[in-house]
Amino acid sequence: MKEELTDAQWALLAPILPSPKRRGRKRVDDRAILNGILFVLRAGCRWKDIPRRYGAPTTCWRRLAEWEADGTWERVWRTLLGTLDVQGKVEWAQAFLDGSFVPAKRGAPR
Repeated sequence: MKEELTDAQWALLAPILPSPKRRGRKRVDDRAILNGILFVLRAGCRWKDIPRRYGAPTTCWRRLAEWEADGTWERVWRTLLGTLDVQGKVEWAQAFLDGSFVPAKRGAPR
């Protein structure tokens, strides 16, 4: 299993990640953190089981939460998906959406 982002993938993603806003301690490398997040998503492990080379589990989890809240995670997903599509690596006829994860609003039109 390929575990790390390639240099080409990182070159695509680095510009769309938000820049650090805080002062204080040195920020943990975004590439390591993103690799840690992807490790958890692929492996299905608990956050505390992330290999230490990716940084602290709480840092990875917090960065994922921040990126989800500010829309960064969707931009990462769209960028990688768009790249795969251009390369002809997405078989759209085989794609589907599982609606069981999308809550329906009461009173919404059907």
